[in-house]
Amino acid sequence: MNNEQNPQLTIPRVTSSVFCSDNLELMETIESNTIDLIYCDILYGTGRKFADYQDLKPIRSEIESHYIPRLKEMHRILKPIGSIYLQMDTKINHWIRCILDDVFGYDNFRNEIIWHYQAGTKPKNNIGKKHDIIINYSKTDIYCFNDFRLKSTNEKNYNKTDEKGEKYLINGQGKIYYLKNGRASDDVWSCYLETELQLTSTNKENLGYATQKPKALIERIIKASSNEGDLVADFYMGSGTTAEVCKDLNRNFIGCDINPRAVEITLQRLYNARS
Repeated sequence: MNNEQNPQLTIPRVTSSVFCSDNLELMETIESNTIDLIYCDILYGTGRKFADYQDLKPIRSEIESHYIPRLKEMHRILKPIGSIYLQMDTKINHWIRCILDDVFGYDNFRNEIIWHYQAGTKPKNNIGKKHDIIINYSKTDIYCFNDFRLKSTNEKNYNKTDEKGEKYLINGQGKIYYLKNGRASDDVWSCYLETELQLTSTNKENLGYATQKPKALIERIIKASSNEGDLVADFYMGSGTTAEVCKDLNRNFIGCDINPRAVEITLQRLYNARS
């Protein structure tokens, strides 16, 4: 039996293209208006030398020199309905936001998402810095977005039942009902509430690659702003989490890293990932 006789057997063909390259050089080879979604866990501007890469210094001129040409290329290669998500912390987010306003347009800013994590120690002389920022812009005012629901807290905690058979609990906020279909997402994604968003040292996902992000975090972004068969790009690929998630979710992927070890790890993850 062929696919023409039974269209339900048709499976989208998913490809992954991984390059060891400077991301600007790679982007210059990509045709305009071809990428559906860009997610990048960018260089944070710490000035640190990590085991696998040298971070940029937190100097505005250096940040602008690096990012302005790259963000212009990202804008060019995005489809008109495409979106971009850039993850960073508070060292350079104010500069990046200004560049994105100039390149994508202030009116195309969509959201600033907080990824609230638990890792690290609290300083003695300051409030603990425990979050990253994920800045989201679209290319135009018409863009792909798939609404999604978050898991409700443990059903066993809802120990009361009303006359309609709906489960609820009572706390300081009053009567709180259990949401069978999950709760609506907001712009704070907390590891305290959703443990899958935290990548611990004992997690089997953890490859020991500095600043590696959990799959659940990137899954949420890819599901929200792309569909099966779309092309997703990550030009600061690192350990290849985006590539693996794309394979899991039937998205095509293109990405690069200037570090050969990052490319090697990514290729191994793609080889091990389920089809």
